[in-house]
Amino acid sequence: MYDLIGDIHGYAEELKALLAKMDYREIDGVWQHSERKVIFLGDFVDRGPAQIETVNIARSMVESGNALAVMGNHEFNAVAWATEDPQNAGEYLRPHNDKNLKQHKAFLEQVGEGSELHRSLIEWFKTLPVYLELPEFRVVHACWHPDQIAAIAGYVNADHQLLPQTWEQASRKGTEAYEAIETLLKGLEIPLPGDHHFFDKDDNKRTDIRTEWWRRGDLTYRDLAMVPEDIIEKIPHTPVEADVLPGYDGKKPVFVGHYWLNGKPQPLNEHIACLDYSVAGKSGGKLCAYRFGGEQLLSADGFEWVCTGDRMTGK
Repeated sequence: MYDLIGDIHGYAEELKALLAKMDYREIDGVWQHSERKVIFLGDFVDRGPAQIETVNIARSMVESGNALAVMGNHEFNAVAWATEDPQNAGEYLRPHNDKNLKQHKAFLEQVGEGSELHRSLIEWFKTLPVYLELPEFRVVHACWHPDQIAAIAGYVNADHQLLPQTWEQASRKGTEAYEAIETLLKGLEIPLPGDHHFFDKDDNKRTDIRTEWWRRGDLTYRDLAMVPEDIIEKIPHTPVEADVLPGYDGKKPVFVGHYWLNGKPQPLNEHIACLDYSVAGKSGGKLCAYRFGGEQLLSADGFEWVCTGDRMTGK
């Protein structure tokens, strides 16, 4: 069976505490369990104090057969940052602007940008699959979207890893690959109706909202919007058309990360669980896992976690 672990963001001490809590032990430099494996949901890097150690722990577990992992948006961004744009000399697939540097600076400083270690980690990030489809459950970093799963099929190999020649397309806005990666690794965005808009914290005009794609029933744009509390009143209560959300067939559970949730961990619904509980948050963050036992309906009883900083544990 598997233990699924959410976004770590360089918090290696919390990762080791969580692994130990779940009875994993470090043997010959590799964390392992006699009967179980880990599945990492991506976002190993950016923000935290021990990003290299975090990647090394996960990588050694994956390469030794003690874990699986999927790509998070931060690994995708790290590859794009380090990859030259073949159509624009001196530019990169992820622009080296102030906004992108701010998000990625801690990783670059810890790894040493352009170093042999940096190149090695980037090559490993490239091997991470976009999603996993296992007999018992599914795993994707942000959104299980059947149409975008189908769309990305032409850009990945049999193990759902991006093909070397498709990184450019996946990074180029407006392409099929880009739209699929944006949804699967960063979440479903939908346009607001009419001329509705809002301004984000950087005073950029926004006409799209990121959605709680897992919700069901008759919903409005405000019901679905993932925006700061001071913005929510600006989102209209206009009903959303039924075909806007991907829906979920419920044939097997699906696990995601990405969403910086708070509070006591629990499933989003009986088929979907998010394991990102803001380990990199200022206070009250948790590194969260779900101990899967073959169940078709997910339960709060399956969650385990450690809290940021003080290593307090919970269940």
